[in-house]
Amino acid sequence: MELLEEHHCFEGRQQRWRHDSTTLNCTMTFSIFLPPTTDNVKPPVLYWLSGLTCNDENFTTKAGAQRIAAELGIALVMPDTSPRGDDVADDAGYDLGKGAGFYLNATQEPWASHYRMYDYIREELPALIKAQFAVSDRAAISGHSMGGHGALILALKNPGTFTSVSAFAPIVNPTQVPWGQKAFSNYLGNDESTWQEWDSCALMQASQSQDAIPTLIDQGDADQFLANQLQPAVLTEVARQKSWPLTLRIQEGHDHSYYFIASWIEDHLRFHAEHLFAK
Repeated sequence: MELLEEHHCFEGRQQRWRHDSTTLNCTMTFSIFLPPTTDNVKPPVLYWLSGLTCNDENFTTKAGAQRIAAELGIALVMPDTSPRGDDVADDAGYDLGKGAGFYLNATQEPWASHYRMYDYIREELPALIKAQFAVSDRAAISGHSMGGHGALILALKNPGTFTSVSAFAPIVNPTQVPWGQKAFSNYLGNDESTWQEWDSCALMQASQSQDAIPTLIDQGDADQFLANQLQPAVLTEVARQKSWPLTLRIQEGHDHSYYFIASWIEDHLRFHAEHLFAK
């Protein structure tokens, strides 16, 4: 691993690292905030998954999460949103290819050799974080938009891995909306039955009651993508049917931007802290 930059921040350390990923067959970067610790206490980790066109720096520089993470003693890990590099397949559209990995494992060419963000987030990156940094085994996950989709499916597909999950304006039903349909048809092919394992609504419908974890979703009512791409009420109805502990909050006047995230990130961090530090 190569340390690209480091900044003192709220008595903690904000770092950016580069490493060679065997899962993605390319060089990747991630950002990490390490809170101040005392008595060799290992902090739990909150993984943050960003949205379309973003990389590992958007949340780090725009959300203002470090102050509360330092107070609570939570490490923040921000991976990139897709594989990167000259050999990595791309598309002219902002919603496919680099910056748009959708946190799944692609099966179709030319995507399959690099676009395995699900395995990277589930296996390779957490193993790297635990090996290189003094953090505990307890983890939670959160994200925005495409990253909210990623956080939800990671939590739903891996019971027991995360204490809690949250999302800002997530794509909850990607098999039924344009962003998801474009990505899934390219990455996974035209057999729509294979898409279900990457759809939060389908995964929650098939979940077991013992696997449910506390879930918080914030959605702005002025979000330009709400009706056509996001539709959080669909997942909320599935949660109701399954008695899944999901709270959906509609935030008046908020759009899809990081101003929205910055406004409510403290709530999300305190929500996760309740469960990360629970005995």
